[in-house]
Amino acid sequence: MLDSLITSKTRVKLLLKFFLNPGTRAYLRELSKEFGESTNAVRIELNRLSKAGLLKSDKDGNTKLYHANTQNPLFNEIHNLVKKYLGIDFVEGIINNLGNVELAFLTGDYAKGKDIGIIDIVIVGDINQNYLNELIIVAEENLKRKIRPLVLNTKEYKRLKENLKLDKSLLIWNRNGGMNG
Repeated sequence: MLDSLITSKTRVKLLLKFFLNPGTRAYLRELSKEFGESTNAVRIELNRLSKAGLLKSDKDGNTKLYHANTQNPLFNEIHNLVKKYLGIDFVEGIINNLGNVELAFLTGDYAKGKDIGIIDIVIVGDINQNYLNELIIVAEENLKRKIRPLVLNTKEYKRLKENLKLDKSLLIWNRNGGMNG
């Protein structure tokens, strides 16, 4: 979908990276290496998105860190478009129908805005595992992506929280606040 609207694959990768998780910050060489693109190609697109007001940059010593401009009037629309493109809105729909979900996180590459075709998700709560499996089959078919869930009860979550490295994840569901993002 985005690929047909936006012809620059580098620009699409940048939008995914920065607009999925607005807290993401990255610098030119890091992005170049991650995307497998030349620094010049990435720089051109960073400049275009910055000039359009979609990205901002901050200096960290000699390094320029880029991030999404959450104050831009188009931020929410682009954020939602990226979520739809990656199928996260569909995943949130699944979570909404599972029952007693306390928390849900996107982890791995998706949380970093990289679409590798695998959605890793951690779900904390007391849910029907068979129903989850049925929903995942439908979601994988619709999204054309593999979904790998890890379901934990509250006690397991508290015990494994540190090992899961959830500080690098994207919270997409919180029982107290519903869907996030």
